[in-house]
This record gives sequence, structure tokens and C-alpha cells, in this order.
Amino acid sequence: MRVLFLGTGGYHPNARRHTAGVLLPEIGLLFDAGTGLFRLPEHVANERLTIALSHAHLDHICGLTYLLVPLHTRQIRKLEVLATARTISAVREHLFAGSVFPVMPEATWTAIDARSRIDVAEGAVLTHRPLCSHPGESVAFRLDWTDPATRAHRSLGYVTDTSVDGTYTDFIAGVDLLIHECYFPDDERDWADRTGHSFTSEVTHLARDADVGRLVLTHIDPRRTGDDPIGLELARSRFPRTEVASDLQELVV
Repeated sequence: MRVLFLGTGGYHPNARRHTAGVLLPEIGLLFDAGTGLFRLPEHVANERLTIALSHAHLDHICGLTYLLVPLHTRQIRKLEVLATARTISAVREHLFAGSVFPVMPEATWTAIDARSRIDVAEGAVLTHRPLCSHPGESVAFRLDWTDPATRAHRSLGYVTDTSVDGTYTDFIAGVDLLIHECYFPDDERDWADRTGHSFTSEVTHLARDADVGRLVLTHIDPRRTGDDPIGLELARSRFPRTEVASDLQELVV
């Protein structure tokens, strides 16, 4: 399964990173819809797109407004948005308010609150877990699927806008790929505590405790534009299979 990072930054885009978006082109699944969504038309592989929103903060939803052109040209013929009822309500009432953005995209809006699992493609199942430490609300996602070529079970976790509090370790346990926010390096852990975000050491400890196969860090503080925004040497000393995602990076799981 290919995994493409459309945006790997947090809060606002900078010259190096756009805000959140992780696309699995082969099954038409997108995690979050930040400013990186302007890149989507170049990479969609089928006419059906499912977007799983972690929460309703603007850096994770503003790209929904960019979908009007691919919907209008029929590059995307079927769009479904998965999120909690609270997130769906916020997006529909505020992002698509008549005085803000007056054209509602043609989509199916599916509340996931009462659904423990969603079949997003043949052999691919999406589950979710609420996260409690970020202002408002956020949810973690896990995708499990069967590789059609090898019939092997594969999995990934997508976790953003949270501090590491031990409440979801079991949820992402054993995934082949953990995509996890790492907004701050260790020397700004006080800001992580204040804002409900994660810092380097706690994320790498989580990856170790959850026995994940590979850790890819995203949702990086946009003030940090250098090659190593989170302290990669420290991260790899705690969990060697760690890397920092970059925009338009592609992985295979």
C-alpha cells in the first residue's frame, strides 16, 4: 500500500510544509484535509475518495474547500467524509457557512461515533479511538488490511493533535507504520503540555511500548523549517526506526 504525505506541517503552511494530509491513493483514503490538499488532483488514483477527519481545527479541514474543482470536473465522482458528529457539524456550519464559503461540496457526511469499524475498501477496515488531551476533540485512526499480492495482514495508525497519555497505546499496538504528530522537540515540552501536542521523547517511547514497526513523525511546528525540527538523533536513540516525514514523501507499507 502506498502512503503519500500531502502535508506534514502544523497550524499554518510554510515554504517547506503544508498542513495535514496523508493519502493512500490505491484505496482512495485520505487522513485530514489541510492546505496540502491542493496537491490531491495530481495523485488521486480512482474516482472515489474517503476523507477521515481527526478533528475540526482549521489546519485539518480548510482543504475541503479545494475539492470543488475535482468534483466539478468529475475527477472525483464520489466523496465521503468520515468524522465525529461534532466535527461534521462544525465543518458544515462554519467552514461552509454562506458568508465564508458558500458552496457545499457534494459529499456523504458519515458520523463515526456509533460505528466501531468502517469498511473503506475491499479487505481494508478503519477503526478509531477518541483522544482527550487536545483542545476540542480529536480521534486516532487505525487501518488494517490484507495485502492482495501476499495475503499478509498489514496495518497503520494515524494519530495527531494529542499528547501521549497512555490511553491509546493498545489501539495502535503492533502496527506496521505509525504516523504520529511530533509538534515540538524535547526542549519545548512545556509548550506541548500547554497546547495538547506531542514532543519527541514521549512519541518515541510510545512507539517502543506499542511495538510498532516504523515511526514517521508529522504535524511539525511551522516555525521550524530546518532539516531536523524535532531532534532526530535523540528520537532514534529511543526508537531507531524513526524518521521525519516531508511533503510529497511516499512510503510503501
